[in-house]
Amino acid sequence: MNLYDLIMKRRSTRNFKDQEIPEHIIERLVDAANNAPSGGNIQPPSVILVQESDARKELAKMVGDQPWVRNAPLSMIFCIDFFRIKRWASIFDTDFKGEKAFLPFLIAYADLMCAAQNVVILAQGHGLGSVYIGTILDVIDKARQYFAIPKYVLPMMVLSIGYPKSVPKNVPKLNRKVIAHRERYKKLSDDEIKKAFEDKYGNFEDNVENYLHRTYVEAVEAEKQQKPEWADIESIKKEMKKLNIRNNAQFLFKLRYPSDEMIKLNESLIRAFKNAGFDFF
Repeated sequence: MNLYDLIMKRRSTRNFKDQEIPEHIIERLVDAANNAPSGGNIQPPSVILVQESDARKELAKMVGDQPWVRNAPLSMIFCIDFFRIKRWASIFDTDFKGEKAFLPFLIAYADLMCAAQNVVILAQGHGLGSVYIGTILDVIDKARQYFAIPKYVLPMMVLSIGYPKSVPKNVPKLNRKVIAHRERYKKLSDDEIKKAFEDKYGNFEDNVENYLHRTYVEAVEAEKQQKPEWADIESIKKEMKKLNIRNNAQFLFKLRYPSDEMIKLNESLIRAFKNAGFDFF
């Protein structure tokens, strides 16, 4: 399979076989992360490999009791690591103050995601599946305590990896013409934006159950893995009715990622950053 086809067939995998990943492959995954682009080649990412059963269970519980995190034979916690850089600078009698400046943080986060995506693609090439878990951002303090993460290090993303038991067939995406702008940004009209998302998600009103199976893969996989309390489809349908959700946008920003709740998380996220020594706000 060529690289284009490999990328186009990639799907987030949440249902893993009970099969260990050989150590030589794990080492190659780490090499792929380490060889990712990095601003100034400073390389701020660090990766914590989580494989032991108790640690996997604890991590899964932390990030929302997600069964695929517990079942994956390997989870990689990608961290912005300014501790290492600050110590290096200090050893040679100079200062690194990236934790006090927003730009180094943004560059480090971009580096981190480049490293993680390198791992995703290489894992796919080895017949492995993976899924990003962003909810570690809700529990930075807990993660730092459990995994002995020092000051000036922030856990920002989890990547759970394993051999797939099942893989979603299709994941809706916007058409390439919607996201690509030639030379200058082209503002779409309201009708064009509406059509772009309708083409992506399909008709919301045709069959809500089919819609959820097509667009809310987490809930479907949770039911497969006998974890209905994590995301029960019937409960979701009841909540949709209660909130009078009538379209794709309302489903996303009133139920799945409620806008007001996202704003409320600002305070706890900023506090967790400051606890880790990051103070650029």
